[in-house]
Amino acid sequence: MDCAFAGETTAGDLAAWLATTCFDRERIELDDRPLLQTLTEQLGRPLALGQNVHQLVFPGGRLQRELLSADEARKAILLNEIVYRGRMPWNPATPYDASLAPHLRNHGLTLSALGRGVSVQAGWAPHVENGLMLVAVGMVSALAVLQRTRLAAFAMMKANEQALTDSPTEIRSLISRLSAGVNELQLDLAFGVEAYVDSLLIPEMVMEAFQSSQRDALGIRDSLENSARMVERLTSVISARSAALDAELAERDERRDRTVSGLVAAATLIALPPTLLLAFFGVNGTNVDDHRSILDLRAYGTAYALAWLPFVVLVVIGYVLLRRISTRSGSLLPTSDDDAVPVPPPRPPSGSPRP
Repeated sequence: MDCAFAGETTAGDLAAWLATTCFDRERIELDDRPLLQTLTEQLGRPLALGQNVHQLVFPGGRLQRELLSADEARKAILLNEIVYRGRMPWNPATPYDASLAPHLRNHGLTLSALGRGVSVQAGWAPHVENGLMLVAVGMVSALAVLQRTRLAAFAMMKANEQALTDSPTEIRSLISRLSAGVNELQLDLAFGVEAYVDSLLIPEMVMEAFQSSQRDALGIRDSLENSARMVERLTSVISARSAALDAELAERDERRDRTVSGLVAAATLIALPPTLLLAFFGVNGTNVDDHRSILDLRAYGTAYALAWLPFVVLVVIGYVLLRRISTRSGSLLPTSDDDAVPVPPPRPPSGSPRP
């Protein structure tokens, strides 16, 4: 919002107005209606006030002359009253507190005093004031993107921790959603924050100085680095979950392959002896009597034994070999001091006396 005062305004009245429009901004009305409601109807989209506010003050008249010509003590009192909206007045009788003093640049004909929520710019041309407003809007927008990114990163980490998914399909869907969210966070940090924290957008000396001071006052660069690290950690968590899913799927495929191979081997082992017996009984030979049943073990016991004996022997040999392999694997670790392999003592270095 752009507001102007028709008459002379003192620093105290200006500070009170800044405090009211900041802390009670939800009560601002336009045409006897809430401001947001009126703007929502005109723009056709819902609007909401954010938590970040920066107010630019361009003093004129007597207040501008007083700020530019007053001594340092009087100037400090005026600037502290305006920048901190009258909530933290500075008493010159007390020791100087750097944390309460606004960031000040005084060039004689122009003056810039910067705080986190209020900036005082005196003596600048109108086109410079417009550029300063544009820089302030960019900084507030970047800070809002940072806060939104931080909240989104926390929400994604919480969703990852509270995800109760057992099936690989659900886990893969969760990883896809988290990966898409991380990509959006990275784009927001790149084009919503990094694009506004350097001087490339408005390459001008005054704008660059104001942008640098406001960036430091808002702590955007440190917040950007911390948010970027959080997104990197979130990417690592997603990568770890994806790797765990790949390992689980590989293990499941391996178990499935072993099961299928075992079933095929068992089916082959079961099917071969009956096949041999059916082939034996199907031939037109002298050993097969048409008047006897194929289940007559007295007549065909030898054939049954010859058909099943090799496979039974093969199963017994395989079982014995597996037992021997398991026994040898278990004996690799010594169970007592007598079973341990003796380790020779270290050789003394050359030139040292031998015992």
